[in-house]
Amino acid sequence: MKKLLLICTCLAFTYITNAQTQDKKWNIGLHGGATQSNTDYVNDFYKGHMPFYAFGGLSVSRYLGGHFDLSLLATKGKVGYSTIYGRTSQDFTTTSLNARFHLLGPNTPVRPYLFVGGGVMIFDKNLDIKKSTVDYITPSYGVGVNFKMGPTVMLNIQETFLNSSEDKRDGVVKGGNDSYLMHMVGLTFNFGKKKDADKDGVADRNDKCPNTPAGVAVDKTGCPLDKDADGVADYLDKCPDVAGVAALMGCPDKDGDGITDAEDRCPDVAGSLAMKGCPDTDKDGVADIDDHCPDTKAGYKVDAAGCPMDNDKDGIVNEDDRCPDAAGPASLKGCPDTDGDGVADIDDRCPAIKGTIANKGCPEMTVEEVKKITEIASKIFFENNSDKLKVASLVQLDELTTLLKKYENANLLIGGYTDSKGTDAYNLTLSQKRTESVKAYLMSKGIMESRLSATGYGETLPIADNKTALGRAKNRRVELKTSY
Repeated sequence: MKKLLLICTCLAFTYITNAQTQDKKWNIGLHGGATQSNTDYVNDFYKGHMPFYAFGGLSVSRYLGGHFDLSLLATKGKVGYSTIYGRTSQDFTTTSLNARFHLLGPNTPVRPYLFVGGGVMIFDKNLDIKKSTVDYITPSYGVGVNFKMGPTVMLNIQETFLNSSEDKRDGVVKGGNDSYLMHMVGLTFNFGKKKDADKDGVADRNDKCPNTPAGVAVDKTGCPLDKDADGVADYLDKCPDVAGVAALMGCPDKDGDGITDAEDRCPDVAGSLAMKGCPDTDKDGVADIDDHCPDTKAGYKVDAAGCPMDNDKDGIVNEDDRCPDAAGPASLKGCPDTDGDGVADIDDRCPAIKGTIANKGCPEMTVEEVKKITEIASKIFFENNSDKLKVASLVQLDELTTLLKKYENANLLIGGYTDSKGTDAYNLTLSQKRTESVKAYLMSKGIMESRLSATGYGETLPIADNKTALGRAKNRRVELKTSY
């Protein structure tokens, strides 16, 4: 008996080191107490003058649910009787399997319970009263209570009633079968392997977050800690002490622009990532906080201060400046006017000589020079019925060349006319050829073709009567007009 108790004690204390009451399904208990008998003689339970004998026991229980478990109880000791001849006792061993119903849940410190079951009682073999040593317990039942003393240790008190299948252990067969009462007290220990898949110290059955990564601190429910209660676990939260948004890994974003306050130059005003969280009202690439010209027109290039570029520093921004790299007045849209004639150099055909706007910056011909051109036109002659210039005409055209070179901006219109002799088609062709001859000669003297325009009008537009020789002579003519 002593050896059995020692072995059970060692086993119990071995399991206690790794056990937790709520998570461990198995329980082992060490018990002791006293027995009483209720037989055919004057015996009764709970009477102080009735015989009490000691016993020891071992129990093993299996958790079935919040209020149920199954318990196997084995005891060894003595049981005694009072007879007309005095008291007698005998050694016995019991084994019973009981279903227990706990009135309170597993987390309560005090857990009363009821139980019922059955088993066997084995008595000494040397009894003369009854040769059979085995009686059946039909049934066993009773009440008990467990007091939680720690995570795995409980104090157990139990009253066990054993109803025997026989009525001869006291030597008398009379009335009902014999019954026994065991007053029992003991210590029980919970053990077993706790299921904790993610190794966070919270059993799977209580773990609301069963897939927590290894090494992450968790709360009582097994979920990762979230100090700022923003829904982002501390181990994933870049700002664990300040509530933020999940999209920014738990960091705050007051203006809701998708940039954390810590990285936002303008945390109270929504902006763009390119502007580091600041707005850019005029979309010029310079944040409003740095922009000295916040109302710049769309598309204008700006400097670091957000103001439109002005390369030539003339007060006119590049986009409005016709000459952004050369300073000029606003009246000429930023272009210079070297000769001061009111025509910008970019448009001035004579930028170094003061002229008129009508002549695109070049000076106008004098009245005398205009008359001279008209006079030259009247002295241009051709061979009869030919477009070949007469030699005397070449001197006049040389003088005309000098004037055209003097006024490089002037263009020359060359018009050719004939009298009415001949067909219209012939006269039109002849007049065109004669103007082309004049144009070709002037070009040979260095006058650009782009300045010369030659048109033959034939016998149209006469200036005299074609019926007279004098009139026909006047109609055979070349007219020269300048334009700009």
